[in-house]
Amino acid sequence: MLIELPGTAEVTSLYGWLREQREAGALGAVEELVPAARTVLLDGVADVDAVARLLRTARPTAAAAAGAERGPALEVPTVYDGADLAEVAALWGVSEEAAVRIHTEPEYVVAFCGFAPGFGYLTGLPGRYEVPRRATPRSSVPTGSVALAGPYTGVYPHPSPGGWQLVGRTALPLWDTDRDPPALLAPGVRVRFTAQRG
Repeated sequence: MLIELPGTAEVTSLYGWLREQREAGALGAVEELVPAARTVLLDGVADVDAVARLLRTARPTAAAAAGAERGPALEVPTVYDGADLAEVAALWGVSEEAAVRIHTEPEYVVAFCGFAPGFGYLTGLPGRYEVPRRATPRSSVPTGSVALAGPYTGVYPHPSPGGWQLVGRTALPLWDTDRDPPALLAPGVRVRFTAQRG
């Protein structure tokens, strides 16, 4: 069952509400809840009609949204020497040092995952700091690259093509198939970027 919503804020609210309903036993048998930018997927729904009836009563609250955002905390040590740091600073109208302070100030939350295994879309940077994707994507972005695009911050878990603005890099392994779970970033995980020397 796929639920379409206007945006990430509504997704976060509904996702939190659905998690509450599942924990209370009201959702029935649902294997997985998967938030995205404008959708929530309910996978493995045993009784579609019952879930549809429950969804008609959905009244997500700010508390439900906050619950969806109160996952475990993760610190991401970052060396801010990305190829696009100067361009991002210029877009923000600040020095590179100020751009680093701006990026390390907020607490981020993984809104959803996608694009590649272990890649989280993190919200938390104030809207005035949104930056466009690069006009020409790179054919390969290195593992651990910390990047910005639109309202999101992301960290590339392994080498891949990408069109985001690269501001730094981390040595933290975000994806490891020998770990359970393999991904450090999952919806609701709270993230702090901390500036490190190269």
